[in-house]
Amino acid sequence: MAVITCARCGLEGESQAFKPLPTEFGQRIYDTICKTCWAEWLKTQQQLINHYGLVPHQPKAKELLLRNMEQFLFGEGAADSIP
Repeated sequence: MAVITCARCGLEGESQAFKPLPTEFGQRIYDTICKTCWAEWLKTQQQLINHYGLVPHQPKAKELLLRNMEQFLFGEGAADSIP
């Protein structure tokens, strides 16, 4: 595994084993987010799914999770809740 400087925590850590998403955003996560921060996001994502009763493959749920993921990992955009 490659060692990267994580954009979220600022520490050096192992990179992801694979791209988490097959998109440019997934590549950005792969290139700049360490395994530890990614694991923290997965816990947070599960909390959001459980709290809001989301069905992750539904479009509105995907949109909410992606917005929150970007905010959690990169501090960009506003964290949202279901209206």
